[in-house]
Amino acid sequence: MSFDTIAAISTPRGKGGVALIRISGADAADIGDRIFRPKNKKPLSAHTERTAVFGDIVGADGAAVDSGLAVLFRAPRSFTGEDTVEISCHGGVLVSAAVLGAALAAGARQAEAGEFTRRAYAAGKLTLTEAESLGMLLDARTDSQLRLARGGMSGVVSRASEELSSRISEVLGDIYARVDFPDEDLGELSTDEVIARLEDISACAGRLAATYSTGRAIAEGIPTVICGRTNAGKSTLYNRMTGEDSAIVTAAEGTTRDILTETVSFGGVTLRLSDTAGIREGQDEAERIGIDRARERIRGSELVLFLIDGSREPDADEYSLADELTARGFGRVIAVLGKSDLTDGVNGAVPDAVELWSRFDDRAVISASSGEGMDALANMVAGIFLDSSLSPETDAVVQNERQYAALKEARQAIDEAREALAVGFSPDVAGISLESALSSLRAIDGRGVCAEVVDGIFAKFCVGK
Repeated sequence: MSFDTIAAISTPRGKGGVALIRISGADAADIGDRIFRPKNKKPLSAHTERTAVFGDIVGADGAAVDSGLAVLFRAPRSFTGEDTVEISCHGGVLVSAAVLGAALAAGARQAEAGEFTRRAYAAGKLTLTEAESLGMLLDARTDSQLRLARGGMSGVVSRASEELSSRISEVLGDIYARVDFPDEDLGELSTDEVIARLEDISACAGRLAATYSTGRAIAEGIPTVICGRTNAGKSTLYNRMTGEDSAIVTAAEGTTRDILTETVSFGGVTLRLSDTAGIREGQDEAERIGIDRARERIRGSELVLFLIDGSREPDADEYSLADELTARGFGRVIAVLGKSDLTDGVNGAVPDAVELWSRFDDRAVISASSGEGMDALANMVAGIFLDSSLSPETDAVVQNERQYAALKEARQAIDEAREALAVGFSPDVAGISLESALSSLRAIDGRGVCAEVVDGIFAKFCVGK
């Protein structure tokens, strides 16, 4: 595949110690020679590749723009697989823009979002799953996301899907040998043995697909709501979980009117956490709007932390909210008995509050103000959403809906092949389904994926990556 030469600033916009300008393509070395003048008078292209060279960066008029370091990477030994020049200059909006401008004036084109990584993918430097993991690494907001991204970039998901593909190919080879040469008895496996192998391959595909529950909980995050009556301690719990005093906490009821949302890592699970207005009959229009928004957010959540004040008698609104939550047909609800520092835990809590709390299967006792019980709550959340037997860094963990859908399609096709053989259809009918399974598995790494899907993945990257 042939590309023109592109350039972009690869460091964040703003003032900093160093800015990096990346140039990639067939003319990268020539452009580097035009805009970079080494102090030793030797052209950049004549230096040993991967060697940092000090010199001046010059504009189209030959005047020095800045001084810095340049490194030349020769194809295919670069990130993109093309000739690449990376110039490090002083950080700053104006100076880095001037260096980029010099590269563009010398013949490069402004890179589009994710174009460097897309070229690396096109050159076979990384698979589509590895590119998706790289995107997660760049956008990571939690340590768990970093760990999962590092695992994906190491190729564990790619290797797992390739192993499944290889096993299907072996079965296909046996099937087609019998179809093409029915009189020569070339197939090594009996029909029962093929069925048994397909059952095992299907089970392996199912186990890999099942890791998506863990991958999604880390990569995409679980929509989570803290809800309860006014002054139950919801904002204090929100601040404790986010590690910041984001929510205003006062003794006055109805302080929280609007929804606050933050992404946090809790028990290794990424939570898209929302603090909501206390549920009660609204005292004014603003509070009623806040309560309506709270109910809407509860309905759209996958995890609800129902905070019950253990130091107060439940009121009618709290009982009504509990009834709504126990009737939920989806998601999980954890009843959290709060203010344990005031009640000495369950033993000293108001009996009716404990009775209300006991209605729920998942329960925790905490003090959001002191932090008591937070570790146990985090472990409970982890137990709901994560498979503790999986290591995000070393095990194959499916990270997104695209990979999961491809695995489901592959497994369905494998099962169709197995069933076709079991009921007596000819092997070539099973072969058609197995070809479909192979196509789905190979799509995980980008083989046969339509351009729109690939475009969508790389459009999420920043310019310069």
